[in-house]
Amino acid sequence: MGGKTGDFEAVRQDIIKLLHQPEYDDGSAGPVLVRLAWHSAGTYDAETDTGGSNGAGMRYEAEGGDPANADLWTLAGVVAIKEMGGPEIPWLGGRTDYVDDSKLPPRGRLPDGAKGADHLRWIFYRMGFNDQEIVALSGAHNLGRCHSDRSGFEGQWVNNPTRFSNQYFRLMLSMQWKKKTLKNGVEQFVNYDEDSGTELMMLPTDIALTQDKAFIKYVELYARDKEAFFAAFTKVFAKLIELGITRDADGNITNSDNELGGYHAAPKKKATPGSPAKSTDDKVDPSEAEPLKEENTRFRARL
Repeated sequence: MGGKTGDFEAVRQDIIKLLHQPEYDDGSAGPVLVRLAWHSAGTYDAETDTGGSNGAGMRYEAEGGDPANADLWTLAGVVAIKEMGGPEIPWLGGRTDYVDDSKLPPRGRLPDGAKGADHLRWIFYRMGFNDQEIVALSGAHNLGRCHSDRSGFEGQWVNNPTRFSNQYFRLMLSMQWKKKTLKNGVEQFVNYDEDSGTELMMLPTDIALTQDKAFIKYVELYARDKEAFFAAFTKVFAKLIELGITRDADGNITNSDNELGGYHAAPKKKATPGSPAKSTDDKVDPSEAEPLKEENTRFRARL
């Protein structure tokens, strides 16, 4: 990225330049960056105080293998949201990378889109969110789309998946959603418009928001009041990317890591991809995962 070390404004401008990507879904890398920020932070567990965006755990095979760093993931997410018409979300830097994978959270902490309201509460209560915050954060589904070869689900939630708005909530309430079984056996909900030939989708967890007495009142609020949704999303996304982070009066992160003492910049990775069983040797630490290597190479070429 351009600019001196710690020059986050220069990084913001570089991120903005990268958003327009014709080869990405709908011509924008923005939704991918928002998902990246979510996945980097959504592993937090309040009881054990593990996971979260600090540490950049996705650099390792066990959590994801992406070669970027903790601050960049979260900053890219908030910049993308703003550039796609969303609110300005407060952001502070200072996150640093784990020195190894010993502090990684266990897998299985992210939500399963095939489940219902009880599952959503189990996942998000663990992180410290309440019902209102769960619904507000779900509004990020206004961006991007699902791919059957990744999540198992297929399609986009709204008509314009690169524009941040409250359409996700409005469509959930105003359209008829029918269950559909995909070729891979996964069930989701769809609405097909015969005139335009457009099919939109909702996950079972999305529909669950409309079937739960506590959740639906917030769905209805955000469907009729865009400003209320933007205000709520600003607060909950800012909270998300700070989960597990402790700061002093000056905003400096004070978390400790392990016996090595504090967070440290991660060692340089190997030039070749690795697997969990073959990702370390006597000289270097784990490299990025094989499935992401080619995509990461193309992305870094634009920096």
